[in-house]
Amino acid sequence: MASLVPRHIQDHDSAESLVPYWGYADRVMPCTNDPGSCEYLDVVYGAHAIGMRYMAIIWLTIGGIILVWAMTKHLGRPDSVSTSIAMDGEKGQPVYMRPGGLRKVRHAMASTTRRYLLPDAVRAIFGRTTRFQVFTLCALTAYLTIFTFVGITYNTWITPVKDMDGVYNTRTSLGPWSDRIGVIAYALTPLSVLLASRESILSLLLGVPYQSFNFLHRWTGYLIFVQSALHTIGWCVIEIRLYQPQPKVALGWIVQTYMVWGLVAMLLLTILLLLSTPWGIRLTGYETFRKLHYVLAMVYIGACWGHWAQLKCFLLPALIFWFMDRGARLIRSAFLHYHRLPCGNMGFRSCESTITLFPDSEAGDIVRLDLENDQDAWPVGHHFYLTFTECSIWQSHPFTPLNAPVVRNGKVHHSYILRAKGGETKKVAQLATKKVAAGAKPTTPVILTGPYGEQNMLDVNPSTNIICVAGGTGIAYVLPVLLELARQAISPNRRVELIWAMRHASNTAWVQQELDLLHKVSKALNLKVRLFATRDNTTGSASSNTSIKGDDEKHTDSKEVGGVTTQAVASASSSSADEIGCDCDDVTPVRKTGGADFVDVERHPDLTKLVNDFVNATSSGSTTVFASGPGSMISDLRSIVAQCNDGGKVWAGEERFDVKLVCDDRLEW
Repeated sequence: MASLVPRHIQDHDSAESLVPYWGYADRVMPCTNDPGSCEYLDVVYGAHAIGMRYMAIIWLTIGGIILVWAMTKHLGRPDSVSTSIAMDGEKGQPVYMRPGGLRKVRHAMASTTRRYLLPDAVRAIFGRTTRFQVFTLCALTAYLTIFTFVGITYNTWITPVKDMDGVYNTRTSLGPWSDRIGVIAYALTPLSVLLASRESILSLLLGVPYQSFNFLHRWTGYLIFVQSALHTIGWCVIEIRLYQPQPKVALGWIVQTYMVWGLVAMLLLTILLLLSTPWGIRLTGYETFRKLHYVLAMVYIGACWGHWAQLKCFLLPALIFWFMDRGARLIRSAFLHYHRLPCGNMGFRSCESTITLFPDSEAGDIVRLDLENDQDAWPVGHHFYLTFTECSIWQSHPFTPLNAPVVRNGKVHHSYILRAKGGETKKVAQLATKKVAAGAKPTTPVILTGPYGEQNMLDVNPSTNIICVAGGTGIAYVLPVLLELARQAISPNRRVELIWAMRHASNTAWVQQELDLLHKVSKALNLKVRLFATRDNTTGSASSNTSIKGDDEKHTDSKEVGGVTTQAVASASSSSADEIGCDCDDVTPVRKTGGADFVDVERHPDLTKLVNDFVNATSSGSTTVFASGPGSMISDLRSIVAQCNDGGKVWAGEERFDVKLVCDDRLEW
């Protein structure tokens, strides 16, 4: 308390009473200073008391938005489906009934919202982020800005310095304003931690995957940095320039304990900011950045506690959220791997995965992992974090199982594909190569954590048309959707399509088994498969159009891969099989869109035409687009899907203009 006396010019020795203030130093009553100083203290304490009420309002607003969103999400889920499905008495098949009333209003509003808020916004500043995310950030920033300035009396007071004739302090409303913005920075800290949690309470309530909050987490951190910097600058101006005599006041102020901790907190926050930039992540590497971020964030919260412990009401929840997140991750892994050991006892056991390697000197080898684990099935589209214990126990990476989750004899099969460009994935590929060279079976133990992802991603009614768009290894995200649809009751009114852009026709070997299953049910599922090889020459070559079967297998220009025939196409006009979307009986052509001089890594088919043709060809029901691939592909699809939406036409009954996009935004991390 002694360190606060010179700062707040209060005489505690003459105090008749101390008035407590939540989050601030006690107020000495009555005020025995000069009238100007007493009036200044009235403004300081009054502004703080109002500011704390504003922080309660901010958190009540956030809580209210979450509550309304959660209620809308759960009340609007398809039991809606149950009310919109009837059974065809003759055929015994589900028939979609057009939505009415509240559902119709909700669909029209959702379509209008997607049209204007789904595309990317100011990519040079925000990256590949939707307008909705940026709009949310702008609304939050505007809301906080209002509370930064209101409820403060703005004035200037010239007050004498005690026992120093002719020396005066300049007291302004910069003091209470700096305090206010510092309090807001503290109040936002638990929100920032909450938005960064993998075991997210927000995801549980809203059904939104945790990675969708990464953008707001990052920019909330930027807001905290700006607020903290302005708070620091404001008090530096006050203590170094406005208070007298100098430099005595400044030197006495800077060595106080609370001020030392404040400088430490500001330094740590600056380091956190620099490390979170693309430049900082490239310099340190993502895994190093992530671990430094965890450690520095916790030390920063501790420094904030040391700077102003009276506001621990905001810091304590932030710490609790962080430890809950870390603890829940460990519990998830423990439940996934708590099995009966070979000795007969129960204990922790990793999963043994089989490695299949597909060499690719051009972009990095492809590794396929297959394993089984004793667990429940996960929702389609969810992903797991994989730790490769033979490489490192300190790193884990997110991957989506490419198979549909089916429980057989208590076990669920997992299949993953990953590109071994560098880091842990490269080590896995090298490990497989070494084991094969040594004559051993290419296997490696894996520890799983998860699953994580959007809740009820595939809760669609029987009339919803599905189009899956994938680029490269993004096929792992959309394949489970198709495989799960194949396991459900057949809907004759639904159209389903797969568009996969790959580098070479031989890439179909990555998912040969899954393509085989889809081929068998393609007619019943009303599924059309369109494959595009963007790096194969348009003239075709034997080496680029075949799957990888083995060293003793001969290469041909046309091969069956998992029930789907990959075929070299000479030109776009040579035959009907060359046309995009050709229905050639049991043959799925791999369209060659590249050339000998092709260098654009992110080139892909004309998605605008493909998606619009699909939507326009639907006879009933809405459309959901599932997508995963390069960032440019996702950005293009956001704009394409946005243009397909039209709330007015949806309201008029043309449901095909209600188009939803579900994409794998883990690629944006």
